Amino acid sequence: MADQELTWQGALARWDRRLFDAVARRHWPGADTVLPRLGRAANHGVLWGGAAAAIAVFGSTRSRKAAVRGVASLALASATINTVGKWSVRRARPLLDGVPAVRRLNTQPWTTSFPSGHAASAFAFTTGLALEAPEWGALLAPVAASVAFSRVYTGVHYPSDVVAGAAFGVAAGLVVRKVARGVEGSRIVPGDERKVVGAPALPDGEGLTVVVNTDSGTAARAGLDSVLDRLPKAELVECAGPDLPAELAAAASRATVLGICGGDGTINAAATAALRAGIPLAVFPGGTLNHFALDLGLAGAEDTCRALAAGHAVRVAVGRFTPGPHPAPPEAGSGDAPPARPAESGYFLNTFSIGAYPELLRHRLRWASRIGGGPAALLAAWRVLRAEHPVALRLAGRPRKVWLLFAGNGTYHGTGPTPRRRDSLGEGLLDVRMVYGGGRPGPRLLAAAFAGPLTRSPVHTATKLRSLRVGDIPEGTPLAYDGEYAHAPSALVLDTLPHALIVYRPH
Repeated sequence: MADQELTWQGALARWDRRLFDAVARRHWPGADTVLPRLGRAANHGVLWGGAAAAIAVFGSTRSRKAAVRGVASLALASATINTVGKWSVRRARPLLDGVPAVRRLNTQPWTTSFPSGHAASAFAFTTGLALEAPEWGALLAPVAASVAFSRVYTGVHYPSDVVAGAAFGVAAGLVVRKVARGVEGSRIVPGDERKVVGAPALPDGEGLTVVVNTDSGTAARAGLDSVLDRLPKAELVECAGPDLPAELAAAASRATVLGICGGDGTINAAATAALRAGIPLAVFPGGTLNHFALDLGLAGAEDTCRALAAGHAVRVAVGRFTPGPHPAPPEAGSGDAPPARPAESGYFLNTFSIGAYPELLRHRLRWASRIGGGPAALLAAWRVLRAEHPVALRLAGRPRKVWLLFAGNGTYHGTGPTPRRRDSLGEGLLDVRMVYGGGRPGPRLLAAAFAGPLTRSPVHTATKLRSLRVGDIPEGTPLAYDGEYAHAPSALVLDTLPHALIVYRPH
């Protein structure tokens, strides 16, 4: 048995050396310049940390979550490799005979060869990222493979070292996903919003009209069969995105309770219709992003069904942005301008922003249908970092230049300009964060991302307000609210409506 094991190990070592020598002998056009530098960029995880920071600043909430998963996977893989892997199999580094001098590293590694830490880190980060955001994983997978190959190309690892390191990295990504899912599942808990006494109880769904946005994808329809089984007398209306506002208004005019199935943008439209009709809202999570439902404490459609049957509901705050005042032109024959005309308000359940994020969203929406979501997000980030300028505004009467103005409906956790989640939807305060203009957007936004949640610095300010006046907005400036995109008026007021919306949720 021992002889067979030695024979197997010898065959593997010979195969390893032959493949190593084959890589060393072959000429790879352009690789002498690119691969050694790429390998050095990945030293100590710097390359992957930079990628995670860029995704965290310019990506969506889901992308930021994926970046955190990637970094956690990298940390687990690196710790495992350096404490167990390299000291369990004390394999010497390859001899550099035959490796061209131009490829060799200036400083050779002193640790043992098996497995490759660079390969483990590259594949751990990419796996953790891909399991949460496949489009980002697909974008970075070629980079990870190139970093891993560079370790053979520069002569510091055998091919089997790289294969084993990559396997360690993939395993670390899978472990982190399993642990994270368990933690996240236990975090979906109700907040302290004010409970509603006397909300309509609809045990069979009579009086409930559920509008489904078919543009939200298969997730919007997946859980509705069980909803219809539990609430057989509910009315179901399916419509596409362009018809959504009209269908919601019509449904709200005839329903006792307005139901909505879709993501955050769809829920925003339904909340607007429910507010204007003065009726409660029942949310059935079914979109790509369900931040409002998760912060409310709804894990799925089953929770909403139970709350409707029992008449359990809460009051939540709603953020509002009201255009104006816009002076109208003087009437014919009059020397005086009439009073400003009020404009219709818009609402946000989650967040509102002006600056870098709406520009990023605008470019991403423009290109996503042609090149896919991940490449579109990367191209949009490059476009914003390279060509955008800070927005000159008047905030509370003071002139300011900002890269980003963020307002959250309630206090969000997390540092930086675009934080992640809330404990309560009933607070009735705006979580206002600003990244001031000056310099280039990348360094400013990165510095703000690492700032504390309530700090005042030359780069980043965060505070809580009940209202904020924003004026002198340049024509054509985009704004974003709950993932939707629109052009901003020349002036607006941000405020909150405490306890304005009744939403069903189990007590």
